[in-house]
Amino acid sequence: MNEVRYFTPLEANRALPLVKRIVADIQTSGRRLRQLAGELGPAAADNAEVRKLIASLNEFFEELEGIGCSYKDPNFSLGLVDFPGVIDGEEVLLCWRSDEPAVTHYHGPTEGYQGRKRIPDELLRETGTDQREEQEDDSSGTRKPVSGDPGRSAR
Repeated sequence: MNEVRYFTPLEANRALPLVKRIVADIQTSGRRLRQLAGELGPAAADNAEVRKLIASLNEFFEELEGIGCSYKDPNFSLGLVDFPGVIDGEEVLLCWRSDEPAVTHYHGPTEGYQGRKRIPDELLRETGTDQREEQEDDSSGTRKPVSGDPGRSAR
């Protein structure tokens, strides 16, 4: 079983450029899949394009999981992504919607999108020297870095 990667709000926002590209691909493929399924009805299951779109979507979902976050929008309309995090000692999901410029909200694991709350401003700000020193201390391997691009640098 994979160990959960917890993001700070700043780390989630640093990962956002890559996440945005993947989510754009998911939404494009997902919308096309829904369109085809509506047009083809029961015959969609045997359609080559439908099968290709499903395979592509699964690859995109795996890419997000490789980063440590997950796609949560079955209708492909809002582009919701959750990043596991901890706020005030509680496990939460940092929640981003594709039309938002940054990760600024969170919700509890059982609350879902409807329970979104704003992340406290102090957790969204860079702290300057203290944070740089903290990141250097993290080189002990206790946390996985968010930086790096799992195969998407050519996008």
